Amino acid sequence: MNILSKRRVALGAFFFFAGLCFASWAARIPDIQAKFDLSEGQLGTLLLFLPLGSVIGLPIAGWAVHQFGSRAVVMFGAFAYAMTLPLIGLAPTTWMITPVLILYGMLGNVMNISLNTQALDLEDKMGKSILASFHGLWSLAGFSGAGLGALLIFFGFSPAQHYFVVMAISIIIILSAQGYIVKEKRATESGGGMVIRKPDALLLRISLIAFLGMMAEGCMFDWSGVYFKKVVQSDPTLIALGYVAFMGAMAAGRFVTDKVAARYTKVEVIQVSGILIFTGLSLSVLFPSVAMATVGFLLVGLGVASIIPLSYSIAGRSKLYTPSVALALVSTISFFGFLLGPPLIGFIAELFNLKVSFALIAVSGLGITVLSSVRKAVFLIPVKPSPNQIK
Repeated sequence: MNILSKRRVALGAFFFFAGLCFASWAARIPDIQAKFDLSEGQLGTLLLFLPLGSVIGLPIAGWAVHQFGSRAVVMFGAFAYAMTLPLIGLAPTTWMITPVLILYGMLGNVMNISLNTQALDLEDKMGKSILASFHGLWSLAGFSGAGLGALLIFFGFSPAQHYFVVMAISIIIILSAQGYIVKEKRATESGGGMVIRKPDALLLRISLIAFLGMMAEGCMFDWSGVYFKKVVQSDPTLIALGYVAFMGAMAAGRFVTDKVAARYTKVEVIQVSGILIFTGLSLSVLFPSVAMATVGFLLVGLGVASIIPLSYSIAGRSKLYTPSVALALVSTISFFGFLLGPPLIGFIAELFNLKVSFALIAVSGLGITVLSSVRKAVFLIPVKPSPNQIK
């Protein structure tokens, strides 16, 4: 195995560790609710503090990576992220857990930007698209984290004990892989600094595509079970089927995105992804049976899979900004799609019904295809240009 392959394995381990930590936190949310005797509304308010921290962390992460390099930020962020997790389980009151969740959200995006900066650097050195496979490992860690959580709950582990186990696993991963997290070549251009600026036309277009993709992703995360229960009216044992189909397809899709993007172009994959999102949600709205809705959610998962990895890959090659700052700009805008999508669905469902809400998100898929089709050549930014890649 050559040094680049070893770097790829090590970096993949870091993406897996980050996904494992996030999934482990999410697996114990019901226990956190029971611990503090929170109503659904109170829990919803508490859960807002983690994405609040994520938004705060985005410009800080872009600045830190530009200032100190992605290796330094990855190493600091990894240890801090792993060791903050048990603090969530140890917090004795809601007043104590609130700042911990804000910090955890901030560190999550520090890891997001720094790891993706490392991945883009490695992608350039390898001369081929590999970013989506790392996001696939993050998604795979979500299944692993949920499985580990179920196992530890079965054996009676408290959230704090569960999180200490995950912290120990994380530190082993960090120490084992840290030798291959390298100091990338530092950019000297002026496109750094705190990310409080207007993106250029290309980054704005990519950001809007990522925004719509994240809106669809947030819809599926938060509302797929509700849709199966209230619209599909499935058997209670099948309520999670749509969510599992979506998550499984998204994880699998990310492992094949790189090969498909190498065979065709990034823009063509994004165009097809938008069509898949539109088709999948339209099937679920027009034919709300268990079988058709499951197929529809699976198509949505395949569509969503490539949006963020390919958007990041294109953004990281901006001519005006350093990779870390470009990633933070795109991530900041796209993250609002993840935040605004689920409440928007609830609002539209309150005025009309849930099918109308899902139809609206289906239109966002068409928006992705349209945005990626306008001035197509702008998006064709291969890792190493060749006559066969420009079409």
